[in-house]
Formats: sequence, structure tokens, C-alpha cells
Amino acid sequence: MKKASLLLFLLVLIVSCGTKEYDLTVTGSIKGLKKGTLYLQKLQDTTLVVMDSIILSGESPYILQSDLEEPEMLYLTLDKNAAEVSRIGFFANKGTTEINTTVKRFVFDAKIIGSEQQKKWAEFQGVISKFNDQNLDGIKAKFEAQKSGDSTAIAMANEATEKLLKRKYLYAINFAINNKSSEVAPYVALSEIYDANVQYLDTIYKALPEDISKSKYGKQLDTFIKDIKVAEAKN
Repeated sequence: MKKASLLLFLLVLIVSCGTKEYDLTVTGSIKGLKKGTLYLQKLQDTTLVVMDSIILSGESPYILQSDLEEPEMLYLTLDKNAAEVSRIGFFANKGTTEINTTVKRFVFDAKIIGSEQQKKWAEFQGVISKFNDQNLDGIKAKFEAQKSGDSTAIAMANEATEKLLKRKYLYAINFAINNKSSEVAPYVALSEIYDANVQYLDTIYKALPEDISKSKYGKQLDTFIKDIKVAEAKN
């Protein structure tokens, strides 16, 4: 009896020692899913690389795990078939992120509970989506004006579009500066206003505290700004 107990103890010890603990766990469920492959991905250079994956059958909860050096934008990708791939972007940090959604509206129905960086990113995206909706309305108005050949309406539509773009950039700049202590700040500069005047990007970078300026996106922003200044100096 004692020998059997000892063997059981050793088996449990071996299994526990062989189980790797990861920095990041992504879990949740996908309502309405029948079959598909779910990937946890990150952008490396310009390529999405797989950090973990799982083949799913039905709506049962999923678990994806990986190591994570620092807060970073990751992607939850559902591949139902070769012609249908959906992708949710979220700002991950060490710990657990929960993403629940539906197969029909995989991206739009996503409910994400996770890092403080994700909360900031969701706040930013909530406002930016309104700017994007207004921009679509502007594109429609511009198209209608061009179709009718009304030069006054075309000029007004162009002016409205330019004003909207300036408001969007101003919001993004202010958001980044007001949230300078978050890794989201340099990411916003890189992903949303990369084509803004380098002066604005430089203002954001110089506002970052040291730990953020030395983060992944802080260093990328620094390099991006320097590259722009070198290119401008050559012209």
C-alpha cells in the first residue's frame, strides 16, 4: 500500500514538473461554432506568427497559452475554412484575458475582459469608431456630390472630410499624451496617426516616461520618427 502511494506521488510529481506555466492565458467561448481552428497570433516584423492554436468542435470553452515578455497587441484568429478567416485584435498583458464572442459576428460581438492596456485600447477604439462612421458618411456625400457635378457640394464635402481628419488626429494625439504611462500610447501613434506630421509624433514620444519609451512600441515609435526625419532631410 505504501509502495503504491509512493508511486502515485512520484507520478504526480513528474507530471507537475513537466507542465509548463505560461505568462498569458486566453480563454472564452464562441457561440454557434460547429468546427474551426482558433489561433493566438502576434505580429513579428510584418508577418503574423502563431503562438498557440486549438482545433474546436462545438461551443465548448477554449484555452490558448503562451509566454509574453511585455504588453503587446495580439490577435485571436478563427479559421473556419480557407475562404473565411476572422480576427480579433486585443492588447494583452501577463495573466488571463477572456474573450467571448459568436461565430456569426466574430469580431463585432467580441466581449473582452483583460489587461489595463486593453481597457485603454477599447476606450480609444470606441471613439475612433465614431470618427470612422462619420468618415463613411462623408465619403458617401462626396460621391453623391461628384455624381451630381455640383462643385459647391464637392468643395463642402472635401472641407468636411479634412476637418474630420484633423479632429481624429487631434483626439488620437491628446489620447496618447493623456495616457502616456500606458503602452497603448506609442501604439496609437504607430497604428492610427503614423502619417501625421512628424512633429506630433515627436511630441507624443517625448511625453512618454522612460519605461514606456523603452517598451516594444516605444522603441518602434522612436525608430519610426528617426527614419522620417532622415528621409525628410534628404528631400
